[in-house]
This record gives sequence, structure tokens and C-alpha cells, in this order.
Amino acid sequence: MFIDSLIAAWGMLISLDSTLFEIIFRSLALSAMACLLACVLGIASGSWLALVDFRGRGAVLTVLNTSLALPSVVVGLVVYLLLSRSGPLGFLGWLYSFKAMVFAQTVLVLPVVIALTRQLIERAEGQQGEGLRAMGAGTAVRGVLLAWNERFALLTVVLTAFGRAVSEVGAVMIVGGNMEGFTRVMTTAIALETSKGDLPIALGLGVVLLAVVLLLNILMGVVLRRTGGSAVPDNDARVMRGAA
Repeated sequence: MFIDSLIAAWGMLISLDSTLFEIIFRSLALSAMACLLACVLGIASGSWLALVDFRGRGAVLTVLNTSLALPSVVVGLVVYLLLSRSGPLGFLGWLYSFKAMVFAQTVLVLPVVIALTRQLIERAEGQQGEGLRAMGAGTAVRGVLLAWNERFALLTVVLTAFGRAVSEVGAVMIVGGNMEGFTRVMTTAIALETSKGDLPIALGLGVVLLAVVLLLNILMGVVLRRTGGSAVPDNDARVMRGAA
């Protein structure tokens, strides 16, 4: 049965089955948009946290580190409550839509981007910050320069964020509803089709998802070789592997 399903899944991939590839494209578009938003906000926020000392910074970092282990279903529940008709953002009418899924994935990925960026920029500040300050560079300028100097390391953060987003299932299923033709993505489709016993579609999507994750790991390896070793501190390398 497994072999037959795998052969059928391969046939769907080779024949460019429209249903299968519609789900794949929607999933990749969703993860790319969420990753873009999370990286724009997260790299700026992480750089600021690395360079600015303020009262309550320790508490902020504690909350940030805690949010790294936040279950995706909890994120989905919170976003659902925010976007529900009686919620503070209910007027947007986003619930059970592609926008709601992007929102949920962005919230899920954002802490990872902030935490990894903060560690990278903080390490770079310790190595290069004194020289930049001696040249009169202020906090904002130092942040931009350090981020540029660490651009290859930050690329691994972007790849990690995308990997975290594309493999997520709980949050997008809660806020998106897994509606065929509208909000169904690879992970939610795999869960649904497996429960229905439609293994060819589930296996086909599973193969594509594994290929995406493999490609991300290959790209990350290339970036790490380009940077001459680990692009992030050891403790955050473990976070990146877990997120991906």
C-alpha cells in the first residue's frame, strides 16, 4: 500500500497535478510573506535590543526567550481571539483568510528572528563596536553597519525563519480553517489527507516539504562555509536547528 501510494504521489508530481501545486504555491507564498514581515521587524528590533541598554531589558529578554518555545497552537489561539468578531481586530474581517495565516505565522516566527539577530549584533558589537564608536557612529548607524557586516550570518536567520514558517501547522489551521482552494497549505493538507486516508496527496506534499527543508539546509551550509564557520553563537545554533 505504501509503495502504491508513493508511486501515485510521484505520478502527481511528474504530471504537475493542479490541486497539488496550488497547495504548494500557496504554502510557499504564505511562508515567504510571513518570513519577510518577521525579518523586517525582527532584524530591526533585535539590533535595537543588542545595542540599547534600558530599564527592564532583562525582563524583555526573558519574555523573548520564553516565546521561542511557545507552541504554535497557542499562537493560533491568541491570533484567533484577536481576529474573531468580538476581538479587538475583528473589524478587519481577516479570520479564515490568507491574511490571518500570514499574521499568525509572522507572530510565530518573529521571536526567533529577534532572538537570533540580537545575539549576532551583540557579538558583533563586542568585536567592532568600540572602533565604530571611536569614529563617532551613533546607535542607529552602528546598528546598520553591524547588520551589513553580519549580512551572511543574518541570511541564515532568514533561512531559519522561512523553515520555521513553512513547516508550521497548528496556528495556520486554527486561523485559516484549512479551506480547499483558499487557505489550505502543505502542512494542513498533509494532516487532512492522512486522516482521510488519501495517502498519495499526503505523500506528494510530504516529499515537496522535505525537499524544501533539505534545500534550506543546503543553503544554510553554503552560507556557513562562506562565513568560515558558525554564523551564530553555539546556543543560538541549537535554536536555529530546532526551529528549522
